[in-house]
Amino acid sequence: MPLNQVIETIRNRRSIRKYLPEQISCNELDAILDAAIWAPSGHNDQPWRFLVIQDAATLDAINEETKKNMKESPVEWVREMGNNEKFHVFYHAPTVIVVSGKQDANSILKPIVDCSAAIQNMLLAATSLGVGSCWIGLTAFFFANREKVRELGIPEGCVPYYSVTLGYPDPTFTPGAPRRKENSVFRYAAPGTKR
Repeated sequence: MPLNQVIETIRNRRSIRKYLPEQISCNELDAILDAAIWAPSGHNDQPWRFLVIQDAATLDAINEETKKNMKESPVEWVREMGNNEKFHVFYHAPTVIVVSGKQDANSILKPIVDCSAAIQNMLLAATSLGVGSCWIGLTAFFFANREKVRELGIPEGCVPYYSVTLGYPDPTFTPGAPRRKENSVFRYAAPGTKR
């Protein structure tokens, strides 16, 4: 069965870790953010907030603070990355989106799940536009410093979860398709039926 365009985009998406210095266009950025806000959310809460950072000095400062905190991690591979002078947590991407979720102490909703759905929409939209992207979890080491987070201007009552890098992929970096793990899908069989 031939794949449709959506499934093709899903299968072609890759985590890009090398970018050209050229900034993405405003139209591309707007389209990616528009895709994000059309993600599903529990009870249609739409808790996401997106902070766009395109200032290289700010991104470098976040990188340095992140790596400083990574050096203190009890996890060896995290410490090694923090100590690696060549490693940049944003891979020198020209645009980074910090994704935060609105918190409500009395709610049973999970904004981190909704924000993750929004991020997946961003990654797929970026791929469809020829823009590279990467979902960054290591900035949690930066987000742990509430004072630094406050300086970014993230709205009160919102918690930053992840970052997303955006930029045009460097053609010298061509990540292959990672092999998918087997035995991930199981089918339920009602009692008394053959499996």
